[in-house]
Amino acid sequence: MAIRVPRIMHAKQILRQSKLFANQATSTSSDVPKGYFAVYVGESQKKRFIVPLSFLNQPSFQKLLSIPEEEFGFSHPMGGLIIPCREEVFIDLTSSLY
Repeated sequence: MAIRVPRIMHAKQILRQSKLFANQATSTSSDVPKGYFAVYVGESQKKRFIVPLSFLNQPSFQKLLSIPEEEFGFSHPMGGLIIPCREEVFIDLTSSLY
């Protein structure tokens, strides 16, 4: 079993940066760096994460995106993509994609 410490550390760094964006009172599309997009994650309270566009090519992330598609369609009340799952599940999944 291989340990993917560098990937996990990189994932945590990006997620830590995205938490900085989540703490900002106002958010605009200029907050999101080129090559990334924002998602709101959580079941009741939503937290904003910035993730790389490359995740869109990953089957596990695509499956995760099917949840909000079924629940919300293309109408997202927060103006961004909402993924209604626990934050820990999202972090575990995205950490494995690096």
